[in-house]
Amino acid sequence: MTSFAPDSIVLNRKLPLWYQVSQSLRASILGRSPQDPLRLPTEEQLAGHYGVSVLTMRQALKELEDEGLITRHRRRGTFIEPHARRGSPVRLLGSVDAIVAQQSGMATELLDRGSGPVPPELAEYFPDLAEVATFHRLRSDEKTGEPTNHARNYVRPEVAARIDPGDLARWPMTKVLRDGVGVDISRITDTVQARLADPDTARLLDVPLLSPILHYTGVTYDTDGRVLDVAVIHYRGDRFSFTVTLDAT
Repeated sequence: MTSFAPDSIVLNRKLPLWYQVSQSLRASILGRSPQDPLRLPTEEQLAGHYGVSVLTMRQALKELEDEGLITRHRRRGTFIEPHARRGSPVRLLGSVDAIVAQQSGMATELLDRGSGPVPPELAEYFPDLAEVATFHRLRSDEKTGEPTNHARNYVRPEVAARIDPGDLARWPMTKVLRDGVGVDISRITDTVQARLADPDTARLLDVPLLSPILHYTGVTYDTDGRVLDVAVIHYRGDRFSFTVTLDAT
C-alpha cells in the first residue's frame, strides 16, 4: 500500500524536535491533495525522513493523534483521519513550519488581488515603498463549508509578481513565499488581539456584528531584514485559540 509522503524540514536545534516534526507533519497533512494516500509511513521511516529518533517521532505522532488528525492501529499502521475537524488550537513555539501549520487545512477562495498605496498603519513595515500588492482570501471548513477566517496579505510588488495564484488556493502564504517563490525567510513576528467584528468581517465570516474575533498580524522578514509580507487575518473567536510557549534554553 502506498504511503503518504510528507514535506521535509530543516530542524532548529534550539526548539523541541518533537514539536517541529509534529508541526511540519501537521502542515503536510492539512495541505494534502484529496488523492493523496491516507496511510502514513512507519515510525521508523518517518524518523529517518525527519532525521530524529523513533522516540521523538513517537512523541510527535502522539501530538497529532491527540488532536484527532491521525489514528493509530496496532499492526495495521497509522492513518490520516480524513474527517478531522479543522481550526483546532494552535501552539506556536517559533518555527516557520508552525506558522504554515497554523494557516493550513482550510478550503481557500481568492476573493481579489491587486495593488494599492501602503495602508498608513503598515507604513512602518514598508518605508521604501509607495504601493504594495494585495491578496484577499476567505478560508472555510472543508467539511461544513463554514467560513472560519479571512486574510489580507500586503506583499512587496517584486515578490508578488512571482506568486502563482493557483498556489494561493492550495497553500498558506508563508508556504507560497518559501516553497513557491523561493525566498529565504528569517523570521515571522506574530501579534494577536481580541476585537469586535466590523460589518465587512461579520459578513464574510457569517457572524453577528460586533461579535468577538481574533485579529492576527504576521510580519514576514527575509534574511536581509526586509519585510516581504504583512498578513492581517480575522479569525472567528468561536473556532480558534492561540497558545504561545517560550523555550527557556
